[in-house]
Amino acid sequence: MIFLITFFTGTPEMQAQPVALRIGVSKSFPNYENWLKRSDPNIIPVNLYLMPIDSAVRELSRCAGLLLTGGEDVYPGWYGREADTSRCTEMNRHRDSLEMALIARAMNERIPVFAVCRGEQILNVFMKGNLLIDIPQDIGKKVIHQSDDYLHCFHDVTISAGTLLSAISKCDTGRVTSNHHQAVGHLSPMLKANAFSPDNLVEGYEWKQPKGKTFLMGVQWHPERMEKSNPLSGPLADEFARQAALFAASHSLKTK
Repeated sequence: MIFLITFFTGTPEMQAQPVALRIGVSKSFPNYENWLKRSDPNIIPVNLYLMPIDSAVRELSRCAGLLLTGGEDVYPGWYGREADTSRCTEMNRHRDSLEMALIARAMNERIPVFAVCRGEQILNVFMKGNLLIDIPQDIGKKVIHQSDDYLHCFHDVTISAGTLLSAISKCDTGRVTSNHHQAVGHLSPMLKANAFSPDNLVEGYEWKQPKGKTFLMGVQWHPERMEKSNPLSGPLADEFARQAALFAASHSLKTK
């Protein structure tokens, strides 16, 4: 599915030139870029992690969307649990600060946001939710959410009826791949869960009251590692690209 934003300059007889969509990525990896480009080959991923925080925030204002990607544990001090730092694995305090600043700018400018794995976790923390520090210790191993063979770590999810995720994916159950030992604990009161794993962990969320707000979707699984034909992968990228295209059109964003 390809979304092109067209701007007209000069006389009507002049041929309109398509303008590619710039998507800010909090920390870019090839899988995420490919996932976006499967929906729109003209998307230009912008790796904001390579910039100083103030420059990255300014650059995001030139983008039509923000993709928060997977990665290290979020520092638990952000949600008042500094004592649990010892139960975390690798952390990246700079990345925490960068993503908090990017989320704040996206919310202020109503830039569409899609969040994956760590991205889903830090977005919930930004909105005053918190996290489970370690799934095996805190709730057990009924479902394997992380393994050394992360490319083949699959589990089922149930999609809540009547949610935006249900409308996009057109399914009520699915199978996803994941790789995480932390998860959403207390969900922000601004959000509502739209997907659950068999051990009742929140696997996805969206706005509780979406009216007047930007597009926002968070998923704990890794859609970028799944086939585009999977209803919990390809359609999500398509909708994010569509929302970014609408945002770019309404704000007359141009690629430079």
